[in-house]
Amino acid sequence: IVAVRPLRSGAISDFDITEKLIRLILQRAGVGRFSRPRVLVCVPSALTEVERRAVEEATLSAGARACYMIEEPMAAAIGAGLPVHEPLGNLVVDVGGGTSEVALVSLGGIVTNTAVRVGGFDLDAAISSYMRREYSIAIGERTAERIKIAVGSAFPRSTEEKAELRGRDLASGLPKNVMITSEEIREAINEQVRAIVTATVECIGASPPDLVQDVLMNGITLTGGGGMLSGLNMLLSQEAEVPVHVTEQPLESVVLGAGKCLESFDAAKSIFLTSSR
Repeated sequence: IVAVRPLRSGAISDFDITEKLIRLILQRAGVGRFSRPRVLVCVPSALTEVERRAVEEATLSAGARACYMIEEPMAAAIGAGLPVHEPLGNLVVDVGGGTSEVALVSLGGIVTNTAVRVGGFDLDAAISSYMRREYSIAIGERTAERIKIAVGSAFPRSTEEKAELRGRDLASGLPKNVMITSEEIREAINEQVRAIVTATVECIGASPPDLVQDVLMNGITLTGGGGMLSGLNMLLSQEAEVPVHVTEQPLESVVLGAGKCLESFDAAKSIFLTSSR
């Protein structure tokens, strides 16, 4: 058995597997062989036109009648309950698995946005590289993610925590236990976290002053699985000098937003990227 990841950095890396994945999702949603539904797909705003076309083709090949796309920051803002259709500036930082996106949303559209191809998977990879470099042990993605959740942080903690992990010693090939601290994990993921912070500051700097005033008043909304990293909200608040609020359901914000769009499909069509065939 070989595990593959058909999507990397938010883009399709294996078309055939992606098509099968979408087909399986449609089957689990109760779509039969003779029913061809309209499908709404949330995509990173950093995708190129070619990459978006690949998403559309994979969705249609999987059995959809039509493929509509919405940018993930917009879906996240809707899912978080922000007033996206009002003349107010709503700044959303969505830290996903493959990409992190910062968008200023107002009047049903994205005014300014900044995207970096850095996400939760990159944090895991950075932890794995750190362990290989500093302790000469190899660990898997799941172990790296577990350590990130257990003791990882983007901002210094009042009391630094420790966790024990087991990996494979590169010299002997035998299992080896290592005690790792939250300070070490913070050092390991510093470059990736800094990229997210820089993108946030750049987006604020490129936004219209009137809408930035709304952000200063209402704060930044942090969502996405990567947004659950301990201390990331405090680091963003310190660097951007703006209050940061983590949504109640950061993991589900994007899909909840997509669900709300489907409930009012015709009214939400104006914010979709494409309306295919």
